[in-house]
Amino acid sequence: MPIIAPSVLSAQLFANLERDLEMINQSEADWFHIEVMDEFLYLPISFGFPVIQAIKKIAKKPMDVHLMIVQPERFISAI
Repeated sequence: MPIIAPSVLSAQLFANLERDLEMINQSEADWFHIEVMDEFLYLPISFGFPVIQAIKKIAKKPMDVHLMIVQPERFISAI
């Protein structure tokens, strides 16, 4: 059975992030998919750990965090 995990990166990050997160909470999606990118591997177009902590307070479903960063083990505890 496939897992549905909408990407939070496609949300209206600063204008309506909470609204978009609630839409996922109310949907049949299974998880929140969150991309974290650093400047070493990608242009920094994602968001950092303070935003992830804010999402964690709203999300009622598991968060699937995709760390596209150098030395991700440095940040595991921040999530």
